[in-house]
Amino acid sequence: MVPHLITALNGPLLDLEKKILEATPGIERWFRLEWQDHTPPFYCSVDLRNAGFKLAPVDTNLFPGGFNNLSNDMLPLIVQAAMAAIDKYCPDAKNLLLIPENHTRNTFYLQNIARLIKIFRQTGLNVRLGSLMPEIKAPTPVALPNGNMLVLEPLVRSKNGRRLGLKDFDPCTILLNNDLSAGVPGILEDLHEQTLLPPLHAGWTVRRKSNHFAAYDDVVRRFARLVGVDQWMLNPFFAKCGQINFADSEGEECLADSVNSVLMRIRRKYKEYKITETPFVIVKADAGTYGMGIMTVTDANEIKDLNRKQRNKMAVVKDGLEVNEVIVQEGVHSFERINDAVAEPVVYMMDRYVVGGFYRVHAERDINENLNAPGAHFVPLAFAQQHAIPDFRATPGTTAPNRFYMYGVVARLALLAASVELEKTDPNPEDF
Repeated sequence: MVPHLITALNGPLLDLEKKILEATPGIERWFRLEWQDHTPPFYCSVDLRNAGFKLAPVDTNLFPGGFNNLSNDMLPLIVQAAMAAIDKYCPDAKNLLLIPENHTRNTFYLQNIARLIKIFRQTGLNVRLGSLMPEIKAPTPVALPNGNMLVLEPLVRSKNGRRLGLKDFDPCTILLNNDLSAGVPGILEDLHEQTLLPPLHAGWTVRRKSNHFAAYDDVVRRFARLVGVDQWMLNPFFAKCGQINFADSEGEECLADSVNSVLMRIRRKYKEYKITETPFVIVKADAGTYGMGIMTVTDANEIKDLNRKQRNKMAVVKDGLEVNEVIVQEGVHSFERINDAVAEPVVYMMDRYVVGGFYRVHAERDINENLNAPGAHFVPLAFAQQHAIPDFRATPGTTAPNRFYMYGVVARLALLAASVELEKTDPNPEDF
């Protein structure tokens, strides 16, 4: 399944593809050795941007919510990867407790939960849904668009308070599909002899995008040395600005300086590679998701000229959380299009395996804008076996397998960075 694409695969990216294809055996061995030293997150999705001269991750989600957008052709591979992931934590697992987000009115998200239940049931697990919503005090059915039902149940701690489960349901493993933006509920803390995945410090209460991209800096530096390429082609520049208050116009000088600094670094690279596009940065909340609290900036002076609407948009993200820290990230143009609409690939992984992906497509957004916004739609990609194995005989830039292989390589670099990030931020490092 290969959507009809218009892609600016040219210039340095063709050279990058050639070098990655030539280094494939070394790359795969390198990943195998890395996974001996690092434990991959249980699951993960990575947003990529393909500028033709650069292919880089711009966001890494440790609580991916779009499994319903993956091709049905990928289900056998996803189930196989899920088995490997579960075996790593609880080989004799029988029961799996899945804890979803609280927004039960989002039917697209509920379809994601239904897909996850289907996947894990096919691994041989009994799967039930436990809700963090205080109003769920008894089993509560929730209708899906196809007429099926999900049942949300109240979470309970066992009598000794040491285990988390449901009434008459004691799970070995608890899987969070809730990113904890609103904080860590006490009911999830201090569990004994149960595995909580991802760990609590992977949630946005603790996690920061700047920590992730700092880890990615180190990972991609080593990878670029292995392949013999300029790491910038795989890596967006970034800076962090803390203690900002958009509502009260505080911290704007820090933000403007950070924007200017990153733009200057981009301009130098554009000059080096004779790139004529307009450099830009993306300013976004350092903690958060759902495409909220994001703006495109091409000049530091724009920070000083924000209007009230723009300030309000940046001031608060999911669950009403105030934005006090932002990351200023190099903007990567997206020159991929589907039916004249700008598109970006999103790659899904479970354990260390690429299990599928889709193109996020937005007809009303430009090549330098965030596509994770209302109005986006999704075109599934089948990372089938023939797409996972590159075609070494093909001319660079001419085949989907080679493009998808590159997507998978860069996404796995972000996955590896996430594992390093979680190790460095773990409050109980002896667990690793």
